[in-house]
Amino acid sequence: MSTRDEMLARIRRNQPAPCALPDVPTFETVGTDLRAHFKAGVERMGGRVVDERESSAQSLIARLFPDAAVICSATPEVAGNRALDPRRAPAELDGVDVGVVRAVFGVAETGSVWLTDAQFRVNALGFLSQHLVVLLDPACIVENMHHAYRRRAEFDAAYGVFMTGPSATADIEGVLIHGAQGIRSMTVILG
Repeated sequence: MSTRDEMLARIRRNQPAPCALPDVPTFETVGTDLRAHFKAGVERMGGRVVDERESSAQSLIARLFPDAAVICSATPEVAGNRALDPRRAPAELDGVDVGVVRAVFGVAETGSVWLTDAQFRVNALGFLSQHLVVLLDPACIVENMHHAYRRRAEFDAAYGVFMTGPSATADIEGVLIHGAQGIRSMTVILG
């Protein structure tokens, strides 16, 4: 038996008995109006929320981005004019004016949305588009990150990200610039 194998055998023999993990509280803080808290969180991070249930997502996007020449959609609700093909180079999405995705859920406390490779279809869509439109079912808003982490089944993905507003950076003088390294704006359409 090698020294390595002997050491690993000793570690295995001397491990403590397994015990159950403690219950972690969910720290209820924002109350019952999750929609309003989510909207405030998105706006605090430089994004916007549109809550117009009478309009279709397609017509809202046309109204919100009238100058958009290239729309790329990963959702069946919105027809884009550029096909989203996972077999093509992700860098080809650099000319997309508006990218459209549907979030798995949103987090009211932070204004974040959970997106995985299944929603993006091509991960670069969420970062190379000039403007990102996120469709979100209001029933899928959770109170805080503690509630979000309890949705473990939705974390089983090759890639996932909590997106919270558009890309932003500030220089030494405190000038805030949106879109310096990614999307210039993030719009969440509830519905």
